[in-house]
Amino acid sequence: MNDRDVPGDSFDDVPETNFEPEPAAVPPHPVNWNLLTAHDLEQELLELNRWVNWLRLEYGLPASEVPPLWHRHPELLWELSALHLHWLCAYDPDQDGSAPLGWHRDFADARGRLRDWVAACGTRRDRDRPTRRVPWPGEKREQDIVEQVITDRDADFVQFVLDQVAGRQAAEDAFFANIDPETGEVNE
Repeated sequence: MNDRDVPGDSFDDVPETNFEPEPAAVPPHPVNWNLLTAHDLEQELLELNRWVNWLRLEYGLPASEVPPLWHRHPELLWELSALHLHWLCAYDPDQDGSAPLGWHRDFADARGRLRDWVAACGTRRDRDRPTRRVPWPGEKREQDIVEQVITDRDADFVQFVLDQVAGRQAAEDAFFANIDPETGEVNE
């Protein structure tokens, strides 16, 4: 037994933290989650998930800043995506040497926003519910707020990606089904 081994403790369930970004084939670019094809949506979600997992472990972030089901909350998805892009640019080999310091300054600001988003949406380490959407006068209430216990975060992420990609693919298929092959115009 070495000094890191503690009787009764197992480190088998701790995710790896040795995330190494792959060199970008193209310069980093902002991700508009609304405009991605089904294939690109899947790739971007998987890449962002890898990075967010690395970020939370590397910086010891609590669930009050990066909760397990962040992917189910658009406000967290957009914030973490922007932070990821900023990180990619700051640590690009061609970047100025002070860029990482700028990233850390902006990361501190983003952590405050993440805490605000998490508090507003109500997701936690062990439970999640959809972000509350308050209807304006004249609007119907869209959703029932049902809290669920988080039992397997990774399985939830995989199912989320499959559902999102299938939905996006169905929208693409419906769009292309309405294109006239002769003229290339969209049929109404």
